[in-house]
Amino acid sequence: MANQAAWFHEKGGPFTVGEAPMPQPAANEIIIRSHAIAFNPADAVVWKTGLFVTEWPAVVGCDVAGIVAAVGEEMGDDFKIGDRVLAAPNWSAKDRINKGSGQLYCAAVRGLIAILPDTVSFTDGCVLPAAMATAASMLYQKGNLELALPKLDVTSNGNSSMLLVWAGSSSVGSCAVQLAVAAGFEVATTCSSHNFEYCRDLGATFVFDHASPTVVDDIVAALRGKPFAGAFDAVMYPESIIKSAQIAHKLDGKKQVATVLPPMAASHVPAGLPENVIISFCYSTTISEDEVGPAIFGWLTEALAKGLIRCKPDPVIIGQGLESVQAAVERMEKGVSAAKLVVELP
Repeated sequence: MANQAAWFHEKGGPFTVGEAPMPQPAANEIIIRSHAIAFNPADAVVWKTGLFVTEWPAVVGCDVAGIVAAVGEEMGDDFKIGDRVLAAPNWSAKDRINKGSGQLYCAAVRGLIAILPDTVSFTDGCVLPAAMATAASMLYQKGNLELALPKLDVTSNGNSSMLLVWAGSSSVGSCAVQLAVAAGFEVATTCSSHNFEYCRDLGATFVFDHASPTVVDDIVAALRGKPFAGAFDAVMYPESIIKSAQIAHKLDGKKQVATVLPPMAASHVPAGLPENVIISFCYSTTISEDEVGPAIFGWLTEALAKGLIRCKPDPVIIGQGLESVQAAVERMEKGVSAAKLVVELP
């Protein structure tokens, strides 16, 4: 086996495809031969700014679907060589060269891996893992919303509380909506008007136009009188944090907004928020270090097998081969709507 990666050598510099070290699995890791990789806004930020890069050249990517090529000594009960999997490689780890998914072989750690059934393609499966990990951090980790976990039998949960998901058509928002619905929550979400049906299809009860000048009052009017489980901001724009906080302030229930901002970006929280509303932060890959990662990715394995979760947003294939990483990251920097950019690696 030989490995190759799409390397970038400086902030915003071009990607070049070349040889890469073959990763070896730690005890709690597997090695994946990548067959499809997806791209997120974080990848464009890392490429453009060098955020988290500690040595050059570097590799981006935190979404992969492929086949298990090697198994760490503690992983044999759960995975075997030849299994089809999806995973969220921890590209911000100290040994990130082995973890970025922008290469033919990458390492993934326990708690960020799920089995991919034969009924789901690699191209579809790779849209889920990083967004699922991010949503799980915000919904379930201590200090965030700490909601009830999803179940395979939603009707048994009996949870009538309302969750606000700002930006339900985003990649993270799409996972958050589905996770919350699978735990029996009702979901109110925002998106562009052309994505209303998309969000309803994911299970949202209420959908609002994020650009409406009355969106805060409209959401408060619709949700008033219902138990409120908190707000989830999936896009981390100052305006989305402000409006989510205003809504949480005006409703009876949890006065908290969980954001996709990492803790080191706390200075980006806008000033002037209601004093009684807590703003909490996300660091998605840490779910592998507590009970949340194994619980959610274990659930995901079963939910995919039973067809209980959809691989959304839909993949948009940018190209085949690592040479297409450049185009994918550049396109990601411009933004997408209800779509996930994917490069296939046959």
